[in-house]
Formats: sequence, C-alpha cells, structure tokens
Amino acid sequence: MPLAPTATVLEIDTPHGPARAHMTRVRGAAGALVVGHGAGGGVTARDLVAAAEAARAEKLSVALIEQPYRVAGRRSPAPAPQLDAAWIAVVAHLKAKTLRGVPIVCGGRSSGARVACRTSADTGAVGVLCLAFPCTRRAAPGRRDRTSSTA
Repeated sequence: MPLAPTATVLEIDTPHGPARAHMTRVRGAAGALVVGHGAGGGVTARDLVAAAEAARAEKLSVALIEQPYRVAGRRSPAPAPQLDAAWIAVVAHLKAKTLRGVPIVCGGRSSGARVACRTSADTGAVGVLCLAFPCTRRAAPGRRDRTSSTA
C-alpha cells in the first residue's frame, strides 16, 4: 500500500542507529500523529496507512516512523529498551524541528503501539493511538495465555 504521494523521508539519528520518518505536513495543522510499525512489518501496513489518511483529513500532520532495526534491514525487533530510546529520540527530533509547537498523538501497530504507550510520558504525547494491540500474550504451547498488564 503506498504512502502519501507528498511524504518527505527524513533520516533521524537515534542512540541505536538511524530511524526513518515518512513525513506529511499539513499547512496550518492543529497537531500531528506520529506512528510506528509492528515488530515484523513496515509503515505501509493497511491500518497505519488508513490512520494516516484519516489524520490528514482532520488536518493533522503525519509521521510514519521506521525503527532503526528495520532501516538496517533486520526483521527481528530490537529489545524494548532500544526501541523505546530510539522512539524517544525520533519524537524529540520531530518536536524540535518539523513538528515544533503542535500537540502530538503517538501510536502504532502492535509493537509500535506498545512503544508509544511505554514512552508517552517521555514524549509528551497528548494521546496514544493503538492499532492491532493484543490484550493477551500468547504463551508457549501447553501453557495458558495470560493477560498483559503492561503496554
């Protein structure tokens, strides 16, 4: 699924390598949506693209973020502390430059949603959008699923 035709791709340094932001700015935006991908997917996932389109229709700028492990070509996600540190660095960069002065809603799909939840206080997000966010974790075969108490 294609991204917005007017998206600008920014490479942003993080403590764990460069991340990539597919940025679509909306003139006179009242805010911005910054979302990340799931563990094994990318920013072209249908639900992320749909959320981005809906946000732009509501006059929000949008940044679809690729974590450093994906930019480096790896499919397996980095450990949570690395994902979180990279995310915080990306949002701080965007807030200081491209999205200066506008409220930001952070979010993502699955793993990206977990990152957005864990870091919402550190990023100053005014809200969190969670897509494909599992409420339970699958246990190993033969063990019961357990309800996830943390994001």
